Amino acid sequence: MSSWITQNTTGEPHARHENGFIEFDNKFYLVGGRRIQPVDIYDPSSKHWTSASKPPIEVHHFQPIVVGNQIWIVGAMTGEFPRETPLDTVIIYEPSTDSWSEGPAIPSNRRRGASGCVLHTDGWIYLVGGIIDGHHAGTQYWFDRLNPETGEWQSLVDAPTKRDHAPCAVIDNKLYFVGGRETGRHNGQDYDAFFGHTIAGLDIYDFESGSWATHTQPIPVETAAGGVAVVDDKLIYIGGEHGGPEASADMQLFNPNTGQWSKGPSLNRERHGTNCCVYDGAIWIAAGSGAQRGEPELTSLESLKI
Repeated sequence: MSSWITQNTTGEPHARHENGFIEFDNKFYLVGGRRIQPVDIYDPSSKHWTSASKPPIEVHHFQPIVVGNQIWIVGAMTGEFPRETPLDTVIIYEPSTDSWSEGPAIPSNRRRGASGCVLHTDGWIYLVGGIIDGHHAGTQYWFDRLNPETGEWQSLVDAPTKRDHAPCAVIDNKLYFVGGRETGRHNGQDYDAFFGHTIAGLDIYDFESGSWATHTQPIPVETAAGGVAVVDDKLIYIGGEHGGPEASADMQLFNPNTGQWSKGPSLNRERHGTNCCVYDGAIWIAAGSGAQRGEPELTSLESLKI
């Protein structure tokens, strides 16, 4: 692989972290984050940022997905550190009309934020892990699915490892739940301790057998709140935060065929609290925070040809 390139753009997005970042219809969308933030839209053909409407409430700590012509936010939080509140409904953004709406309700006993979320080819949305009481307590093993057409919610078999601030991805009909930490382990006693409660194992759910397993080869650099991508049937985990003062710039690749981790090129800027896009033969990552906690919030956009 080549090196990461920090893009020269016209305009810039609003600085933010714990946001969503997702590609839809040949454009990139920065959505949510701490405070009530406008949607920022990047056009890779013109290298130009524009801004759109704000969500109806503050929404952060989520992994966005595209459902049809909409961007869905499932399993997010609102409010201020450290007692953020999980949302009780799905929040939907409609790019064509630049409008927001509420989606299906989330059962009261399964609400949480900082979860991994993915849309499977079977048409269901899968949500895994997360935390129910902000950064205070209640990291979960939970694994659920939501039918976006009917609003039906089903609870599935728990993941092997409780974790939050962890994304997921699907490769070859298996779900990979990677990174993250058990923030709730400190149970509201020490708000510096949770940064070190990162998770090494990789949990894998087999949709065909309906069972979980934990891979024996741990991730080389443990972080939480990294971004995830799938390229050439390989799982790619980028950035994150850990026990140190700076965020991570590491790019880590897992090959399901060999069961091995390897390292890729490092980001130009350490960052956590954002997601990745795969588009036009490159991985893209934007915004996030450059250090532990929430500052500095970033506006830069990096890409890596693959």
